[in-house]
Amino acid sequence: MPSILDQSSNSSSPSPPPLPVPIVVPTAQDQNTTSPDFSPICPGFFYDAVLVVPAVLFVLFLAFHAKKNLKKLCNGRSHVMVSYYALLWVVSLLNLAWCSLQAWQCSPGSETGWNILSLFTKSGLLCMEISLVAFLLQGNYANGLEALSRTFLVTGIIVGVDILLKVVYVFGFRVPLFFDVGSAHRVKWALWSIHEIVITAVYSFVLFIRFSKWAEELPPRPAFYRYIVVMFVINSIALLACMLAGIGAGFGTWLFSLIVICYHALYLPFLYVIFLADFFKEEDFLLDNAYYSEMKDAGFFDADWD
Repeated sequence: MPSILDQSSNSSSPSPPPLPVPIVVPTAQDQNTTSPDFSPICPGFFYDAVLVVPAVLFVLFLAFHAKKNLKKLCNGRSHVMVSYYALLWVVSLLNLAWCSLQAWQCSPGSETGWNILSLFTKSGLLCMEISLVAFLLQGNYANGLEALSRTFLVTGIIVGVDILLKVVYVFGFRVPLFFDVGSAHRVKWALWSIHEIVITAVYSFVLFIRFSKWAEELPPRPAFYRYIVVMFVINSIALLACMLAGIGAGFGTWLFSLIVICYHALYLPFLYVIFLADFFKEEDFLLDNAYYSEMKDAGFFDADWD
């Protein structure tokens, strides 16, 4: 039978030292897979199809008419139309890539590539919007290289500031501006709300000039003002969607996604119809009139008057 002395000696014996805890250092691959501070919502097949099909069709349309349009641009010698047609091609290809690579939002390691692609695509579309409005606001005196240089100078400054701010927020503060994260990220929706407020204010200012005493200073082309009205309505709805999403309303995120689909699928064809198609049609009309005049001078229609 053990004595009390033996029990005390056993209880006072030192316990074995604890085993060291291994320290796991994350590798570069682990850091890349856990880098996003948000969980993006992956788009489905229907969402991708609605974006990709119109983008592909419009690029095919441009390619089909490219030879004829380039010939008319060279004969017309309009620096404005040549510049806008070249910019339309670049933005259309960027938009096609953006619509086709929606899966990058949910692909590990593709966050940086998606941010860069989205940044260039959004900036290209914004450049088309601002340059058209800037050219319109120059009034009836907007022609030649001087107007073109002023237009792209103003556009370059505004788009450059926009790119700089987005780079700071996306890569500096890691705000998921170009990811579908629902209504969870309030900072994202606040930034997009500010963006939409500025754009909507610009279009409302143009509409104010259209119905004011300064309307005579603007070019008398109804198609431009139909374009301004449509863009004002779209940006107003986008602003409402951003504000609703900012307060946590799910309808706001759904409405914003619908606006994004309509914008990327229909804006470039709409711009082509409003701004460039008339130029090419006018060239055809003038060419037909020239042929008619030559044939009339040659006496081909004399028999019709006998």
